[in-house]
Amino acid sequence: MKRKQSKSAMWGRTVLIVSALLLTASLAFAGSHKMSKEFDGKKLSGQVDVIVQFNQVPTSRHHQKIASRGGKLKRELGRFKGAAYRMPASKLAGLANDPEVRYISPDRPVHGASNGPGQPVLDYHNESIHAPAAWALGLDGSGVGVAIIDSGVANVADLTNTNLVYSQDFTGDPNNSPVDAYGHGTHIAGIIAGNGAASTSATDFYTFQGIASNANLVNLRVLDANGEGTDSEVIAAIQAAIQLKDTYNIRVINLSMGRPVYESYVLDPLCQAVEQAWRSGIVVVVAAGNYGRDNNAGTGGYGTITAPGNDPYAITVGAMNTEGTADRTDDVPASYSSKGPSLIDQIAKPDLVAPGNLIVSLYTPGETLSQEFPGNEIPFSLYSTAGGTAASGSYFMMSGTSMAAPMVSGAAALMLQQTPTLTPDQVKARLMKSAFKGMVQSTTAVDATTGETFTEQADLLTVGAGYLDIQAALANTDLAPETAGSALSPLVALDSNGDVVLLVNASSVLGNDSTGILWGTGAVWGDGILWGTGSVNNDGILWGTNVVTSDGILWGTETVNMDGILWGTGNLANDGILWGTQIATNDGILWGTQIVTNDGILWGTEIVSNDGILWGTNAVTGDGVGILWGTNQPSVDTIGILWGTNQNSVDATSALWGTAHAASDKP
Repeated sequence: MKRKQSKSAMWGRTVLIVSALLLTASLAFAGSHKMSKEFDGKKLSGQVDVIVQFNQVPTSRHHQKIASRGGKLKRELGRFKGAAYRMPASKLAGLANDPEVRYISPDRPVHGASNGPGQPVLDYHNESIHAPAAWALGLDGSGVGVAIIDSGVANVADLTNTNLVYSQDFTGDPNNSPVDAYGHGTHIAGIIAGNGAASTSATDFYTFQGIASNANLVNLRVLDANGEGTDSEVIAAIQAAIQLKDTYNIRVINLSMGRPVYESYVLDPLCQAVEQAWRSGIVVVVAAGNYGRDNNAGTGGYGTITAPGNDPYAITVGAMNTEGTADRTDDVPASYSSKGPSLIDQIAKPDLVAPGNLIVSLYTPGETLSQEFPGNEIPFSLYSTAGGTAASGSYFMMSGTSMAAPMVSGAAALMLQQTPTLTPDQVKARLMKSAFKGMVQSTTAVDATTGETFTEQADLLTVGAGYLDIQAALANTDLAPETAGSALSPLVALDSNGDVVLLVNASSVLGNDSTGILWGTGAVWGDGILWGTGSVNNDGILWGTNVVTSDGILWGTETVNMDGILWGTGNLANDGILWGTQIATNDGILWGTQIVTNDGILWGTEIVSNDGILWGTNAVTGDGVGILWGTNQPSVDTIGILWGTNQNSVDATSALWGTAHAASDKP
């Protein structure tokens, strides 16, 4: 593809059209539908493969209920409070009426999130994300287990027996073999933990080394030789990872796969399995999907995040293009990388991005992908002075968010080696806070085959919190609460006029389950434009059919005099900087490093005199209506204390999870 980069102040009348599919989820939805909408209005016949979620771990009595309806147990999913069955379609409605049944969904197909051919080029992904800085500290993932739930792992030189500590097949392969026949899982394994053995000879000038080259790999094969699997196979593998967690110190699961979103994540069996792993103490990293060019719904590729990347617990990763250089400042979002928000729940995704375009990693000749894309077998000349243009036989090039996810999994392994006590939420929060924000803000990509032009914008729903920076993540010392769910990805919403895109506390949808919203209690990340680079006068770009001109800049680099720069770098006279580094005089810095005189610091380190510290370390003197995780006692009106460590003296009407009782009006 040929690319034309631009850092112009604005992109004129850039527009997003909201798909009618972007529906607001609610708890009422969960209570009123016990069967997937895929069954609605259809005259189903014959046998169907389903996953049935029960209100408890199913026993033989529950299995008998299915058997009495002509069904057969396919796979136990006990930890998940469910099981996979094959049963007559005509019996589904009756089963859904059983009060012990929570939800019934198809046992859906899943597939790897990688793309097809491209031109071989050195991707320099390790340099772009500052992995060498971790290696210089002696960090290589030693002792940390990473479960790769994928198409298996092949026996190759760059993955030694000391790396691969456990393997299991879930595909039903007649040979029960966990060895990769597709080629996807081996590529993922190399990105995470390849040792570079096949590219370290005297004639090699570049080594393809994994990010955490000494991590322990747990190979759980769920995709067959065609790269296909099912929900139940993936869920079974996730449960196996949980069961093996202590044996192999599994701290990370990599899921470079996905499928469409069919229901709210609170009902989706795949998402629920991901949350189960997260709550057990395992970081779950998921590919965002490769549908960023899909405009079938009229959204310009927005709203295309796949499941389980739509789950707010998971770390969902989009793809960047390194442009074949080690300098990350010229890197741009890959045009195919899926964009948020998530369908149905409208979760802000992805959480961050990492290199995913034309990534070189491991393979063995003869795997399905190498046969489908023989041009992706890189020549020796790409990294060696010997061998010429002959195919390497060790290294293969692939693109997709599948390749971006293991970059983050490897980074998480390094972080957990350095600080083993980190919880999944603490890992996620550090990765997002430390992510690089200074990317090219707008580029175009032209498809060499079709001539179609795609605009790529480094906005929040494309790149999330920013670009993976391993060095910065390792240097960060902030600690989110240990509570599982304290770093849930926030929700996306429109303001009351339907004009401005907001990021809001998920409690409006999650109700009492929103026990740890990292991002605050309101429109915390600000109410601004997604896409501008210069000053804006009014209301911003919305998801409708017109351009509005207010309320802020996302990823801006200039001063704005109204409602906010998101991830900007300059001063702001009024309503706030998100991820900024300078002083604001009024409504707040989010994740900033300086003092603000009025409405709040998120992740700040200094005192604020009025409306609240989130993740702060000092006292607030009044009106602390949004104190999250503070460590000192506010004196008055602290109606929103969450996870505080001291007693509130007055009106603590919303004190949650504190270590001492509130004096009055306790919830």
